[in-house]
Amino acid sequence: MLEDRKKALRNSLKDPDEGVRQAAARSLESLESALDLGKILDLLKGGTRGQRVKALFALERINSPEVFPPLLAALTFPDEDIRATAVQVLGKKKNPKVLGNLVKALSDSHPAVRVHVAEALGQFSDPRLVPYLGAVLKEQDLELVKSAIRSLGAIGSGAAEAALLPLLSHAQPEVRREAAAALGELES
Repeated sequence: MLEDRKKALRNSLKDPDEGVRQAAARSLESLESALDLGKILDLLKGGTRGQRVKALFALERINSPEVFPPLLAALTFPDEDIRATAVQVLGKKKNPKVLGNLVKALSDSHPAVRVHVAEALGQFSDPRLVPYLGAVLKEQDLELVKSAIRSLGAIGSGAAEAALLPLLSHAQPEVRREAAAALGELES
């Protein structure tokens, strides 16, 4: 079945329409990644740091529920780059079943991981995330605060207004800028 799909997509690479060729190429890349899932998982388990990061990004292209257990497991790796990459991929996949894991990762020990978590949560457009992101606004890490503000804006829930309004008086102009922009994205 998969081989038939691959063959048909390879034939579409010769289509006279460039858009069809590009779509076929993207689909073929995704399909080939799925066929290599075992190899990708082996790299994730025993590869170098760089190979593990590449493996996580490869999981992003695979449309299968089998990618979620290794992505969630990567959230507990000792290496912060692995955790941050897993967060980014989980955010792009937007599977609501991983929200609890991502919210827990907001308290990760590494600042960059927390920033990526705050950004990833904004991709879910789930108003239930407003209190968690609102709590982050009290942190000292400006990058984390700005990421949380952008995510609150992306979620767009009017419930974020109460958390964002006080930030218009923040000491840092970049925080005030982000807050002003986010307030414009909230539902009326």
